Amino acid sequence: MSHSDLHERIATVSRMAAFNNWLGLEIDEVSAGSVQLSLPWRSDFGQYAGFMHAGIQGALIDTACGFAAATLSGKVLASQYTVRCLRPAVGEHFRVVAQVVKPGRQQIFASAELYAIKDGVEKLVATGDALLVPQAE
Repeated sequence: MSHSDLHERIATVSRMAAFNNWLGLEIDEVSAGSVQLSLPWRSDFGQYAGFMHAGIQGALIDTACGFAAATLSGKVLASQYTVRCLRPAVGEHFRVVAQVVKPGRQQIFASAELYAIKDGVEKLVATGDALLVPQAE
Protein backbone atom coordinates (compact mmCIF):
# COMPACT_ATOMS: atom_id res chain seq x y z
CA MET A 1 0.00 0.00 0.00
CA SER A 2 1.39 3.45 -0.92
CA HIS A 3 2.11 6.18 1.64
CA SER A 4 -0.83 8.22 0.35
CA ASP A 5 -3.18 5.21 0.61
CA LEU A 6 -2.00 4.54 4.17
CA HIS A 7 -2.41 8.23 5.05
CA GLU A 8 -5.96 8.29 3.70
CA ARG A 9 -6.87 5.07 5.51
CA ILE A 10 -5.62 6.44 8.86
CA ALA A 11 -7.26 9.83 8.21
CA THR A 12 -10.58 8.09 7.54
CA VAL A 13 -10.35 6.15 10.81
CA SER A 14 -9.43 9.33 12.70
CA ARG A 15 -12.39 11.26 11.27
CA MET A 16 -14.75 8.52 12.56
CA ALA A 17 -13.58 9.14 16.16
CA ALA A 18 -15.48 12.00 17.79
CA PHE A 19 -12.69 12.36 20.36
CA ASN A 20 -10.05 12.89 17.66
CA ASN A 21 -12.29 15.48 15.99
CA TRP A 22 -12.75 17.30 19.31
CA LEU A 23 -8.97 17.24 19.86
CA GLY A 24 -8.26 18.71 16.43
CA LEU A 25 -5.75 15.95 15.79
CA GLU A 26 -3.70 16.37 12.61
CA ILE A 27 -2.13 13.45 10.76
CA ASP A 28 1.21 14.66 9.45
CA GLU A 29 3.05 11.54 8.26
CA VAL A 30 2.11 7.91 7.76
CA SER A 31 4.23 5.02 6.58
CA ALA A 32 4.18 1.29 7.19
CA GLY A 33 4.65 0.87 10.94
CA SER A 34 4.90 4.56 11.87
CA VAL A 35 2.93 7.78 12.17
CA GLN A 36 3.44 11.38 13.18
CA LEU A 37 0.49 13.34 14.57
CA SER A 38 0.29 16.93 15.74
CA LEU A 39 -1.99 19.06 17.82
CA PRO A 40 -2.14 22.81 18.44
CA TRP A 41 -2.45 23.81 22.11
CA ARG A 42 -5.85 24.78 23.48
CA SER A 43 -6.47 25.95 27.04
CA ASP A 44 -9.13 23.27 27.56
CA PHE A 45 -6.33 20.65 27.36
CA GLY A 46 -4.83 22.10 30.55
CA GLN A 47 -4.78 20.83 34.08
CA TYR A 48 -4.88 23.06 37.20
CA ALA A 49 -1.40 24.57 36.63
CA GLY A 50 -1.95 25.14 32.89
CA PHE A 51 0.16 22.24 31.61
CA MET A 52 -1.29 19.71 29.18
CA HIS A 53 -3.29 17.22 31.22
CA ALA A 54 -1.71 13.77 31.48
CA GLY A 55 -4.97 12.30 30.17
CA ILE A 56 -4.54 14.20 26.90
CA GLN A 57 -0.90 13.10 26.74
CA GLY A 58 -2.02 9.50 27.23
CA ALA A 59 -4.67 9.87 24.53
CA LEU A 60 -2.07 11.15 22.07
CA ILE A 61 0.33 8.30 22.83
CA ASP A 62 -2.47 5.68 22.69
CA THR A 63 -3.81 7.04 19.40
CA ALA A 64 -0.41 7.33 17.75
CA CYS A 65 0.57 3.78 18.76
CA GLY A 66 -2.79 2.49 17.53
CA PHE A 67 -2.45 4.24 14.20
CA ALA A 68 1.12 2.96 13.74
CA ALA A 69 -0.11 -0.59 14.38
CA ALA A 70 -3.12 -0.10 12.10
CA THR A 71 -0.81 0.67 9.17
CA LEU A 72 0.36 -2.95 9.37
CA SER A 73 -2.74 -4.86 10.43
CA GLY A 74 -5.90 -2.81 9.91
CA LYS A 75 -8.21 -2.38 12.90
CA VAL A 76 -6.65 -2.71 16.36
CA LEU A 77 -7.70 -2.31 19.98
CA ALA A 78 -5.36 -1.32 22.79
CA SER A 79 -5.18 -3.91 25.54
CA GLN A 80 -2.67 -1.89 27.56
CA TYR A 81 -0.79 1.39 27.30
CA THR A 82 1.72 3.19 29.46
CA VAL A 83 2.62 6.87 29.69
CA ARG A 84 5.73 8.33 31.29
CA CYS A 85 5.46 12.08 31.87
CA LEU A 86 9.01 13.41 31.75
CA ARG A 87 8.44 17.14 32.27
CA PRO A 88 5.51 19.58 32.28
CA ALA A 89 3.93 19.56 28.83
CA VAL A 90 3.96 23.24 27.91
CA GLY A 91 3.87 24.33 24.30
CA GLU A 92 2.12 26.09 21.47
CA HIS A 93 2.05 22.90 19.44
CA PHE A 94 2.58 19.21 20.18
CA ARG A 95 3.97 16.41 18.02
CA VAL A 96 3.72 12.70 18.72
CA VAL A 97 5.71 10.10 16.80
CA ALA A 98 4.95 6.40 17.08
CA GLN A 99 6.43 3.28 15.56
CA VAL A 100 5.76 -0.41 15.72
CA VAL A 101 8.49 -2.14 17.69
CA LYS A 102 7.26 -5.73 17.27
CA PRO A 103 4.46 -6.66 14.86
CA GLY A 104 2.51 -9.88 15.21
CA ARG A 105 -0.73 -11.60 14.25
CA GLN A 106 -2.07 -11.72 17.82
CA GLN A 107 -0.47 -8.64 19.34
CA ILE A 108 1.52 -5.63 18.21
CA PHE A 109 3.88 -3.64 20.42
CA ALA A 110 4.35 0.06 19.58
CA SER A 111 6.11 2.98 21.26
CA ALA A 112 5.71 6.75 21.06
CA GLU A 113 7.37 10.02 21.98
CA LEU A 114 5.45 13.25 22.64
CA TYR A 115 7.15 16.59 22.02
CA ALA A 116 6.10 20.13 22.97
CA ILE A 117 7.13 23.02 20.74
CA LYS A 118 7.36 26.47 22.31
CA ASP A 119 9.11 29.51 20.84
CA GLY A 120 10.56 27.27 18.13
CA VAL A 121 12.18 24.91 20.65
CA GLU A 122 11.06 21.28 20.76
CA LYS A 123 11.28 19.29 24.01
CA LEU A 124 10.47 15.67 24.75
CA VAL A 125 7.70 15.76 27.39
CA ALA A 126 6.43 12.17 27.51
CA THR A 127 7.05 8.69 26.22
CA GLY A 128 4.85 5.65 26.15
CA ASP A 129 4.06 2.34 24.61
CA ALA A 130 1.05 0.21 23.82
CA LEU A 131 0.14 -3.40 23.35
CA LEU A 132 -2.46 -3.65 20.59
CA VAL A 133 -4.64 -6.52 19.46
CA PRO A 134 -5.53 -6.83 15.76
CA GLN A 135 -9.28 -7.03 15.08
CA ALA A 136 -11.12 -8.81 12.30
CA GLU A 137 -12.00 -6.39 9.51
